Amino acid sequence: MNTWGHNIRLSIFGESHGKAVGMVLDGFPAGERIDMEQLEREMERRAPGRDPYSTARREEDKVEIFSGLHDGKTTGSPICGVIRNKDSHSADYGTKFRPGHADWTAFLKYGGHADMRGGGHFSGRLTAPLVFAGAVAKQLLARRGVKIYGRLAAAGGIADPQIPREKSDWEALSRLKFPASEAAGEKMREAIRLAKEDGDSVGGVVETVAFGVPGGLGDPFFASLESRIAALFFSIPAVKGVEFGDGFPLSALRGSEANDEIYAEDGRIFARSNHNGGILGGISNGMPILVRAAVKPTASIALLQQTVDAADLRNAELQTKGRHDPCIAPRATPVLEAALALCVLDCCAPNPVCTENGK
Repeated sequence: MNTWGHNIRLSIFGESHGKAVGMVLDGFPAGERIDMEQLEREMERRAPGRDPYSTARREEDKVEIFSGLHDGKTTGSPICGVIRNKDSHSADYGTKFRPGHADWTAFLKYGGHADMRGGGHFSGRLTAPLVFAGAVAKQLLARRGVKIYGRLAAAGGIADPQIPREKSDWEALSRLKFPASEAAGEKMREAIRLAKEDGDSVGGVVETVAFGVPGGLGDPFFASLESRIAALFFSIPAVKGVEFGDGFPLSALRGSEANDEIYAEDGRIFARSNHNGGILGGISNGMPILVRAAVKPTASIALLQQTVDAADLRNAELQTKGRHDPCIAPRATPVLEAALALCVLDCCAPNPVCTENGK
């Protein structure tokens, strides 16, 4: 299925080398002003061809809005945005399955009928309309006191030890083209550069946070806030792991270390720590929601690999052509921010705790 959401419904469409990719966002409230310049800045953060650490494919990623917006405000009808593909090189792709890509599984599911040029509908190109939808959601949430940021916590095996604590620290990082601290960022870029020189690729870890999310969002078990966030995060190409708060390291702690102690102040309840990432029992507790995603190394690499030719199902060798990111984690950061924004908005939509200015 290509549609996600309970209350805010998002559909995406298109293929990497088709005429365009796009999205339809249904259920978005009417009367919300959309800052198009801010939206374009969000699109530029994800767009390809902007620095030496991304693919050479250069797309404008300008969004054409076909419906749902009039005189700068949302109308209440579905918002439809289309992004034209202008710099695709389809000749770079043949009939051989590319290891690490969905070519093989798409063949099994669709019998060879899927358009797999550049990855087709499975391509990271489809994250462009997701960022557009998330950028719209971010603007609405910001008016209600919810701010969402992301950073590159690791890349190429290099972790950033400088963990942001305050909202201002997160905001400063999110404005950077390479969202990591200066010292760690230099080491990460060097690891990416070396992988690129070798015709190889590296992965990374993207951390996202949502400040100002009110307590009470989400439901137990199957509609838990974690379940809904993880479902959208795992739909993003190359994401292979998702954890909340301190994540997997929590399993090595004692309960006395992992529990977030609680206190009251001025009639409100707070936690002294945030090991659980702002969610307990599937429901937000008012602390920042912290989510981390593991992004695998880019599957398209220039090294010779063993594969199978779809034309005759014979063993073959492949040296992938085309233009690809040596590490997609930096460009995945705004994508994961967008996904978190959509999840928070989806949970907020029917909930009385989400009102104007977060009050």
